[in-house]
Amino acid sequence: MDVSIVIPARDARPYLDRCLTSALVQRVRKEIVVVDDGSTDGTAELLELYAAYHPDAVRVVRLDGLAGRGAGRPRNVGLQHATGRYVFFCDADDYLGAEALERMVAMADRNGSDIVLGRIAGHGRRAPVSMFTRNTERAGLADSAVYNSLCCFKLYRRDLLERHRIRFAEGVLVGEDLHFTVHAYCHAGVISVVADYDCYHLVARPDGSSVMQQPDSRDPVAWLAMIRGPIRLMTEHIPPGPLRDHLLGRHFRLDAFAQLGAPFLAADEVRRKDIAEGVAALCDEWLTPGVYERLHRTDRERLAALGDVDRLARLARIENAAVRRRLTGLRWEADRLVVSGTAALDGMRVHHGIYLVLRARRDPAAEVVVPAGYDGDEFTALVDVGALDSGIWDLRVAIELEGVVRSGRLGADRDDDVARPAPRLIDGVVAMPYFTRDNGNLSVDIGGHLRTVPGNARLTRTRWSLGHRLVMDGEVTVAGAIPEASVVRRVVWRERRTGGEYAEPVVALPGGGFTARPAVGGFAPGTWDAYLEVELGGPPARFRIEADAATVAKPCRLRAAALLRSVRPYATPGKGKLSAVVRKITARALVRRFLR
Repeated sequence: MDVSIVIPARDARPYLDRCLTSALVQRVRKEIVVVDDGSTDGTAELLELYAAYHPDAVRVVRLDGLAGRGAGRPRNVGLQHATGRYVFFCDADDYLGAEALERMVAMADRNGSDIVLGRIAGHGRRAPVSMFTRNTERAGLADSAVYNSLCCFKLYRRDLLERHRIRFAEGVLVGEDLHFTVHAYCHAGVISVVADYDCYHLVARPDGSSVMQQPDSRDPVAWLAMIRGPIRLMTEHIPPGPLRDHLLGRHFRLDAFAQLGAPFLAADEVRRKDIAEGVAALCDEWLTPGVYERLHRTDRERLAALGDVDRLARLARIENAAVRRRLTGLRWEADRLVVSGTAALDGMRVHHGIYLVLRARRDPAAEVVVPAGYDGDEFTALVDVGALDSGIWDLRVAIELEGVVRSGRLGADRDDDVARPAPRLIDGVVAMPYFTRDNGNLSVDIGGHLRTVPGNARLTRTRWSLGHRLVMDGEVTVAGAIPEASVVRRVVWRERRTGGEYAEPVVALPGGGFTARPAVGGFAPGTWDAYLEVELGGPPARFRIEADAATVAKPCRLRAAALLRSVRPYATPGKGKLSAVVRKITARALVRRFLR
C-alpha cells in the first residue's frame, strides 16, 4: 500500500462527494480511512454507500463517546488504522488535485523523503505560498521556508510517525495540527516540496460552519496560550543555535507579533493589554539575540512598545492602513528609469519616507530598494535598471511611518498620459518596462523572459560558396539600437513541418553586421525558415531574418551522389522573410533533365 488517506468527517455531507472522489481517482495504491466524528447530517449514511461500492479502498471508522472536540482525535484514530507506506491527511470539506499523490509519492520515493509538501490552492481561504516558489528535492529547515507551513496537509512517511509516536493534540478546536507538524519536522531527515502543481485545495464552507471560520477560532489570547505547546516541543528537540533561532523566528513573526496587528485593533482595551502581556511572556522565555536579528523592523518596533498599549495600537493602525498610490510619470533618462507618482497612507497625514521596491518574481526574497525624493505625497525615483539581475522585477511603492513600512504594487492607477517606455539595450542586456496584463501594474523584464524582444535582422547579400554553403551577410538592431557583437550568436534554420532545427555560428561584425555560412545543401528535404539568435541577458531571442528577392541567391542543384538535392532560397511573399525549399532529386528527375 502506497498511501493511507486519512479523512476526519463531522457533518460534512455537502462536501464529501467531491473530497472522496478526489481521493479515489489518485493513481497510487491507496486506502481511504474516513473517521466519522459523530455526524448527524447524513454523513454516516453517505459513507456507508462509499464503503459498499468501494470495499477495497474505503474504510469507515466511527467514534464513540464525546464528538466534535476538534480534529485531533479522529486524525489519531485514522492514523492507528493506516497501513500505507505514507499517510496524507485531508479534511472532508477540502479535496486533492487529480495528480497530487502520484507526484508527491514520486518525489518521496526519489529522495527518501519523510515529509513532502504539495502546493496548496485556497478557495475562499488563505493558503500558504512562501514555501512553494519552486520544486525542491531536499529542503533544509534552516535555509528554506517549509517551516512556515505548519498545517498537516502533507505527505508523511508512516514509519517516521510511528517510530517517534508523532500524534495530534486532542481536545482542542484549533492548533492540533501545529503540535503534530512541528514534531514531524523535528525528526524528518529529508523534506521535499512539489510546487508546480496544485496538490491540495483548501475550501471555505459557504455557510461558514467550519471550525476555522468561526469568529473566535483565532482569538489572540487563546492562540498565544496554545502556541506555547508547539514552541516548547520544538525547543525540546532542537538545541540552541541558528536552527532553533530560525524556527523561533517563524513563531514570533507569524504566531506572536501577528496578534499585535488586526486582532489587536479589533480587541477592546482590556483584551489589548492581555494580548500584549501574552506576547511579552513569549519574548521573556524564547526571544534570543539570534531571534531578534531575524525580526522585521516592524516587529522590532512592536517589541520596543510592548509596555505601551497606545503605541502598539498606533503601530497596528499604520500597518493596516491602505496605501494610496498613483503613477504620474514614467520615462528613460539615459539608462535609468524615472518613476514619478503620489503615495500616502490612508488616514495618515505624515510619513517619514517613500521608496520604490523592486522584487524579483522568481525569488520574492530578492529585493532592490530605491529611495525616492519626495515633497509631501509626490515622489520621484531613479531606478538603475542596468544593475538588476536577469528576470522579471515587480515594482512596489513603500511608505515608512514610525518604523512601519507599508507597500503596494504600482501602476494600475495611473495618469492617462503615462505610456510604457520603449525597450532599451543596456550593456548588451535588453530592459523592457511594461504593464501586467491582469492588473496593469508596472514591471520590468530584464533579458526578455516574458516580453517579446523587439529586433530586426535583415540580409544585405547572399551567395553560394564551396561545400554547398549559403554565405549570408546581414545586419541586426535590437530595441532600435546596434547590439554589441558578443550578443549575436548563430543562425537557426527551422523546418516548417517537423520543427527540426539546424544551427550555424555567425561571425559578428562591428556596427551590427553579421555573416554566416550554413551548409543548406546538407539539410533534409523540407521548407526551412531562417532566424538570427541573439543573447540579451535572458533566454535566447530569435528574429526572423528579413530578405527581398534582390538579395537572395538563385537556386542551387547539388549533383554530388551523396546529396542529390536542389536548394531554392527565397523571400516569402508579403513580409519578405528568408526561407529555403530543399528537395531530393530522384533518379527519374535526373534522367528527364539529361534527356532534355
